Amino acid sequence: MLNLKSLGVACALSTTALVGCSSSADLKTPAHANAATLQSHHWQLQQALTAQGTADKQWQVPASASNTTRTVGLRFSADHIVSVDRLCNLISGGYRTQGEQMHIERLTSTMMACGNTDLMQLEKNVAQQLSNVSTWKITDGAPPILELNFKSGAKWQLKGQPTPETLYGQSERIFLEVAPQKVACNHPLIPNAQCLQVRELKYNEQGIKQSTGTWENFYGAIEGYTHQAGVRNVLRIKRFTRPQPMPADASKFVYVLDMTVESEIVR
Repeated sequence: MLNLKSLGVACALSTTALVGCSSSADLKTPAHANAATLQSHHWQLQQALTAQGTADKQWQVPASASNTTRTVGLRFSADHIVSVDRLCNLISGGYRTQGEQMHIERLTSTMMACGNTDLMQLEKNVAQQLSNVSTWKITDGAPPILELNFKSGAKWQLKGQPTPETLYGQSERIFLEVAPQKVACNHPLIPNAQCLQVRELKYNEQGIKQSTGTWENFYGAIEGYTHQAGVRNVLRIKRFTRPQPMPADASKFVYVLDMTVESEIVR
């Protein structure tokens, strides 16, 4: 077994300064309403444009990085932390807004080895780009659209989806170890189904492992997690309880990846 990296190590990325003032546009849509929408949605990059208004494809996630289609994702929390997900590492830093102005402060990144140099380069480029954000606006709709404008004149347009907290309320934190290989499992709706095998880990407040559960087939999905065959992971999960009533074939719980704690190649 070859241990890649455990999380908990952070590196500082670029930082920038920006001080702005509110504009008359804020009188049309209350700032608190925009802030509420910003924080209650997960934003997925739909289109990037250069300063000349042409499509900028450098922000596309490399096709070889995953078997599933995904785009750069941003979350803006109520405690003024912006995080980048849907890539390999988790990039995060402080942000603040004043009217139409936005400033993203010092960014840090977890130090997981991605196994894909193009994806790792994309992460660095995204962090650098975000440090140069200048203004923002949200266009109401279904879904809402967030537009980020950068000092270079480039812009991003991101589609909003309600966060799990918005949909389901508070979550429970659990830790799941995911086995390196999927196994055949019986699924009433999917012939020849392959399931993750997981077991729950429990830690005390000092982070010392207290117990290890038994391996079980996992029939659902973990939002934000893409399994790679041959890689064992320990995941920190937000587990939400669906409100009643719910679809007959739906799980009682919704699982959302919060952080990858360990990642290990198993040979």
